[in-house]
Amino acid sequence: MKRREFIKHSGIALTGSLLAPSILTEGFFGSNPFPTNRPPLADRTFTSKSVEKVLAETKAMIADPEIAWMFENCFPNTLDTTVDYEVIDGKPDTFIITGDIDAMWLRDSTAQVWPYMPFINEDAELKDLVAGLVNRQVKCIHTDPYANAFYKDLEKESEWSEDLPDTVPGVHERKWEIDSLCYFIRLSKEYFDLTGDTSVFDEAWDKAGKAVYNTFVTEQRKDGTTPYEFVRRTTSMIDGVPFNGKSRPIKPVGLICSAFRPSDDSTNFPFLIPSNIFAVISLNQMSEIYSNVYGDDEFASMCLSLSEEVNSAIEEYAIAEHLDFGRMYAYEVDGFGNKIYMDDANVPSLMSLAYLNPDFKDSEIYQNTRRFLLSDHNPYFLKGKAAEGQASPHSGKESIWPMGIILRAMTSENPDEIKQCLAWLKATHADTGFMHESFHKDDPFRFTRSWFAWANTLFGELIVNVSKKYPEILSS
Repeated sequence: MKRREFIKHSGIALTGSLLAPSILTEGFFGSNPFPTNRPPLADRTFTSKSVEKVLAETKAMIADPEIAWMFENCFPNTLDTTVDYEVIDGKPDTFIITGDIDAMWLRDSTAQVWPYMPFINEDAELKDLVAGLVNRQVKCIHTDPYANAFYKDLEKESEWSEDLPDTVPGVHERKWEIDSLCYFIRLSKEYFDLTGDTSVFDEAWDKAGKAVYNTFVTEQRKDGTTPYEFVRRTTSMIDGVPFNGKSRPIKPVGLICSAFRPSDDSTNFPFLIPSNIFAVISLNQMSEIYSNVYGDDEFASMCLSLSEEVNSAIEEYAIAEHLDFGRMYAYEVDGFGNKIYMDDANVPSLMSLAYLNPDFKDSEIYQNTRRFLLSDHNPYFLKGKAAEGQASPHSGKESIWPMGIILRAMTSENPDEIKQCLAWLKATHADTGFMHESFHKDDPFRFTRSWFAWANTLFGELIVNVSKKYPEILSS
């Protein structure tokens, strides 16, 4: 009997070592092989009529009952299990935990609500939820623009309380990751574009926006220094920052340093290219916000100028000729000419660039990079008995990330490739009906994170997208 880690998804708690897969799908639940794993309605943390409508309509299109069941469990998982919404000082405020870690990441919280964004104009309560998340992220950036994860309870002590330097109240973890601030801009801009509502763009947002810009400029480290440092007492190399928390040497070339990757692993070379590309996208978006909402053309121009500077540095220092794949992106560089060729199955990643901005699909450099990422030349592309897909140093050398498979499908225009990705996802959820952070390439029952709301909701987003673009994949 295969061992399974403790699984808990509101309403269902199973100790895997006691239940065989056949019991999960037949005897334990009676005649229904795929009972919902959603919590009872009264126990859900938020309910959206528009999301429920899309859920029902999309599920009805899916011929495969197991895929339909997975979609039903995953798509609403963020709303079902992670939302703390209230009105504070007359403004909506939304705190969204990542799942089995009861803290809110700027990155994860944005990504968790992203699949629901298309429906906010037809659902006032959902719109308020997103506005509240923007407002909460503003508070987080005011607390510490270098931090990646936060608590709502300012008196709650983090398990990382011994990290140095000491964090301020409300910070769960202070890992400097460029993408954390990018996700704040991404959410704000999408909210404005969809609704035209400027209520979230008050003085507090302006202060946070300026903090984003200033942090990016500071982390270009043009004078060779940074106020940021991070020291953790750990035996894990990927969980700390070398050189007394200041990162490895870089040559200032206009790129922005990131001490950590979106996987929360430390970078090898501080110029993390997917995150710098994300910063280029975000700075362009911030320029539009300051021009169209605040009427501050001077600061809008500063954001645009910084975006152009970073983009020029990417073109000069992050693109090189590969013997087998042509001109392509490196994953990390240091400005001295050293480069790392790999990817980390998260967002932003090199694979996910076309997800963050569909224009990348027409880029020869991106397509060359994508071919590399799905080849044996990529040290973190794994092929196993259970599936093949992108991995991450975060989960070891033998574990595939469902998120990587999902992003492969999301950035594909090949129906056969998308079908194959869905088949792998179906084969590797370990009878839980949910996505996980990672699973062993040869045994999907050896997985990490039983409740990872971002991966769940991202799977739901994939299914909705496929239902619109390639409905025949789901109906056959």
